[in-house]
Amino acid sequence: MNIFKIIGELVVIYVLYKIIFEFIVPLYNASKQMKSKMSAMQQQMQQQQRAQAAAQQQAYNHSTTQKTTVKIDKDDYIDYEEIK
Repeated sequence: MNIFKIIGELVVIYVLYKIIFEFIVPLYNASKQMKSKMSAMQQQMQQQQRAQAAAQQQAYNHSTTQKTTVKIDKDDYIDYEEIK
């Protein structure tokens, strides 16, 4: 009867080994890899947002510092006359 007990324990140990190394460890590795990829994606998005904000700020600064001079020709306007 002692041999059946040993065989039963070996079967339980084998099943636990299979569950741990074929299910739990790959699941842990996949979740760790997904977290790192999500972190990298968030960093990339933040860099793009910073670059876009800097480009918008630079365009705004350029447009405010650039002065446009418009020469108004007096012949382009018609005098206002009130009609009664």
